[in-house]
Amino acid sequence: MKLPKIDNVERYAGLYVIDFGDQCGIGYTAEEVALLVESEQFADVKLFKIHRALPDGTMELAGVIRDKFFQESGMFFHCLDEAGAHADFERLADWGTQEYPPCRVKMHLAEGGADELVLALLYPAEYEQEIGQWLRASGFRGHGPVDAGTGYVNRYYEQGYEVRRRHQFWPAQSLATRSREELLDAVGMTFQR
Repeated sequence: MKLPKIDNVERYAGLYVIDFGDQCGIGYTAEEVALLVESEQFADVKLFKIHRALPDGTMELAGVIRDKFFQESGMFFHCLDEAGAHADFERLADWGTQEYPPCRVKMHLAEGGADELVLALLYPAEYEQEIGQWLRASGFRGHGPVDAGTGYVNRYYEQGYEVRRRHQFWPAQSLATRSREELLDAVGMTFQR
């Protein structure tokens, strides 16, 4: 894949490159990639996330598997006691209003069997790295063991936790996702934004 020279490369950090084989498109949002790859027409495209954009105009790309756009990931903080669980919930709720997350995040304080409490953060799997950075910036660590990943999301739902408190975070701003028709019309254009 040969990328053209890009002016203002910094504005593309966090977006995606799609390699269609004979040409590529630069600047897709995660939602737009998901819309395109659900089609058999684009079954063979290669996907890359732009992790870093450097002042010299170069970009650091990381390959992304197609299935990642259809999965939910999560972090599950096992709480040691009721008071700590509620305090952790409040702390993260406050953080999410001070520093918006990079994507939509659902937060649950849920109870499992044997009075087990878990603080669950659920988000689109393609944002795992960004959510980790957002959470690290908060200084939050929890007070018990932590599980994370797509497999734990399935277990969480299968075990039937009872959600006692819930909160949803939204990103401060996001690029508008184009309709499927607009995306299909733009395929073939190198710069999507």
